Amino acid sequence: MLPLSIGRPGGSPAHLLFLGAHSDDIELGCGGAVLTLLARYPGSRVTWVVFSAVGDRATEARASAADFLQDAGERDIRTLEFAESVFPYNGAAIKSAFEALKSTAPDVVFTHHRRDLHQDHRLLSDLTWNTFRDHVILEYEVPKYDGDLGQPGVFVALEREVALRKCELIERHFVSQRSRQWFDPELFMGLLRIRGMECCAPAGYAEAFYGRKLVIV
Repeated sequence: MLPLSIGRPGGSPAHLLFLGAHSDDIELGCGGAVLTLLARYPGSRVTWVVFSAVGDRATEARASAADFLQDAGERDIRTLEFAESVFPYNGAAIKSAFEALKSTAPDVVFTHHRRDLHQDHRLLSDLTWNTFRDHVILEYEVPKYDGDLGQPGVFVALEREVALRKCELIERHFVSQRSRQWFDPELFMGLLRIRGMECCAPAGYAEAFYGRKLVIV
């Protein structure tokens, strides 16, 4: 595998923008990458936005983000209150929220996969590309009932301790989801192991992303 650095020249801190439709999406899709990249580029600036987080779900989202971002420099954690499962019908308002993010000027944007079968996830991906037209965008995957996992081609290798830490933090913070059939650390670790096998990760674990447009310089 050929390495691709996303930090600024000399390993200086980057600005990372993480976008998630629901309270646990960022952690499920790229929690391991968050922990790994912040350890690699300490002091990086992070903007973390959850578009549907109300009541206890907002509390869970903010507490989880704080734990995942312990190695970050400046942190901007935002929880919005759009109704879940109907994002396409609120597209104009959600687009306005995206416009407000333009000024953050991120180096890398993490968002949902364009072909995710969940309508909320898919709209966020579409609006990410519509809003950030000249940025590095990496689309993450979320395991769920829809069975829409594909063949991503960009990987972040994880140490086993990081993979376990990701799962432990998800289980700790998202108490409201523990009764869900998909909320299972074995499932989370299983996907990390499969992606680790695909990219020959040294420790055997990885998260995978779709990188539709990357320019080599």
